[in-house]
Amino acid sequence: MENKLFDSINIKTIEKLAGIVSANELSEITIKVGDCDLTIKGKKPQSAPAVAPFAMGMSMPAAIQTSAAVQPESAVSESRETVEGNVVKSPIVGTFYQAPSPDKPPFVKVGDTVKKGDVIMIIESMKLMNEVQSEFDGVVERILVTDGQAVEFDQPIMIIK
Repeated sequence: MENKLFDSINIKTIEKLAGIVSANELSEITIKVGDCDLTIKGKKPQSAPAVAPFAMGMSMPAAIQTSAAVQPESAVSESRETVEGNVVKSPIVGTFYQAPSPDKPPFVKVGDTVKKGDVIMIIESMKLMNEVQSEFDGVVERILVTDGQAVEFDQPIMIIK
């Protein structure tokens, strides 16, 4: 029965649902497909940390909420004041990696020229490494997050001018 559910709901859909749960601070969302159910649980009330059936994907919201409350606001306000350019945002909830592996150089550094379609980062989500391609041509002006940092859906990651 479980395979039937996952045949009709792909990983990207699950990641988007997890992002919705996190962004809207929902306790959980349940999707029914036929006689199969998929429940994605968000953060618990203040008394306990988030725990859910998908250990990696669902244990992140508490950390994401903490960093999101502090960093994106300051990063966005700084970008409004001093930086003009295109903001690259995280397409999914996950962990930001600037290189394909710890022993490899980063995809891009501040000052590098990128073209539309170049791989500029990896976002790991639910144990899947998702390569993110640039939507813009230009020069990397600022990287707003650190390697290994948890990121939220639509969180500003990089500025390309």
